[in-house]
Amino acid sequence: MQKQLFSVCLFILISFGLQAKDGYNIKVKFQDVTDSLVYLCHYFGKNQTVFKDDSVVLNKKGEGIFQSDQKIVGGIYMLLLSDRSAPMEILLRNGDQFSVDVKKSDVYNTAKFSGQSENEAFYEYQRFLVNYGSEYQKIEAKLANCKTKTDSNTIYKQLKVKGKELSDYRAAVIKKNPGGFMAALFNAVDEPEIPEELPMKADGTRDSSYPRVFYKSHYWDKYNFQDDRLIYSPIYERKLDNYLTRLVIPVPDSVQEESDKLLKKAEGTTETFKYTLWYLTRWTETSKIMGMDQAFVYLVENYYMKGKATWVDSAQLEKYIKRAKDIAPNMIGQPAMDLKMLDTSATKQINLSSVQADYTILIFWSPDCGHCKKEIPQFDSLYKAALKKYNVKIYAVDADLETDKWKAFIREKNLGEGWIHVHDPNRQSNFRAFYDVYSTPTLYLLDDKKVIRGKRIDHNNVLGLIEWLEKKKKDKK
Repeated sequence: MQKQLFSVCLFILISFGLQAKDGYNIKVKFQDVTDSLVYLCHYFGKNQTVFKDDSVVLNKKGEGIFQSDQKIVGGIYMLLLSDRSAPMEILLRNGDQFSVDVKKSDVYNTAKFSGQSENEAFYEYQRFLVNYGSEYQKIEAKLANCKTKTDSNTIYKQLKVKGKELSDYRAAVIKKNPGGFMAALFNAVDEPEIPEELPMKADGTRDSSYPRVFYKSHYWDKYNFQDDRLIYSPIYERKLDNYLTRLVIPVPDSVQEESDKLLKKAEGTTETFKYTLWYLTRWTETSKIMGMDQAFVYLVENYYMKGKATWVDSAQLEKYIKRAKDIAPNMIGQPAMDLKMLDTSATKQINLSSVQADYTILIFWSPDCGHCKKEIPQFDSLYKAALKKYNVKIYAVDADLETDKWKAFIREKNLGEGWIHVHDPNRQSNFRAFYDVYSTPTLYLLDDKKVIRGKRIDHNNVLGLIEWLEKKKKDKK
């Protein structure tokens, strides 16, 4: 009896050891490729780039083995030939051991898998998608020939029925193996199904904003932020980008609030938290939306400076902190730093704070800057045509101290009425640091109290911004 018990325990221990083994063992055989280098790569958040993990040279039979005992995150990986032809996606989980037999000339139809993986089901799905996509496009193409709304609605109904086939397929996979990686992938790409009937508002009318509100509030319902494997797929960045550009109100406060929510969902993970913070930092820092740099500063102050970006080295951290410090003094809503500059004669000091105007356009420009040569005269034309009536003054700073060229350009373009031309020949104002001037022209819009109301604008949008600010004043009154 004791011997039997010992045997059972030994079997359990051996089985557990096999199941708990880290890394991977992938035997590949290409039927139509030999003596070629093959890479094992993984995605990271997006599909434009893959990262190499391993490589093997196929023998004369087209065979090779990828093997590692190092723990991996797992995700959607790729077998990539050295000539980058016929990339082959595979699902890979930590501990997977399987074989694949395939033809480079027809990957999806010839791939055969054996062993421990979800790849057989993954390729069944790929083949389903090829047929499904072809059938969907045929139906969609009929829209071009529709002549009435009734005809269009008929086609849209057919597309909806067709779309349900894809949903049903994914639902069946999830039901069959709810803990599998394919289930996690299908849940990750799931789109909220918006109720067709709009709810009633208190005034008895239908709430037309409901579809957007519902879609946004349920957008992340099935995405598992705690599953780092999803970062090793081309799904997450696309979802993030869609969410931030289409569903989040494009103002700093909203972006900051949504950033906190997303990072809270990813809290406790390694890859998902890292990627989310990196993406949000890049998105806010490079955004073309005016004032979004406020959200960048917020992320630096609340995550990087508080030690939550543990993977960032000291040099990169210092870059983030310096960039945030450069931006912080000149964010929208901040009082503009005063400048003490000299006029064209270099004898009279004109402080920015002394300018009497309802709006002050602060421009840093250079007579050697090609864009400035176009933009500055356009501002003059705009001033005469539309800005003058709003009691606007233009405080124009020579950023590069090309004094003779600067004066000549002012005379040539007759930049007189409404313009205050100043420079800093003694380099005492520190304007580049105060206003983050790293290129020209750089423009700010200040109100009557010299509070920054707009930044990095041009002649195309400054009038619209002033009109919007004027409307806000009237609405407030």
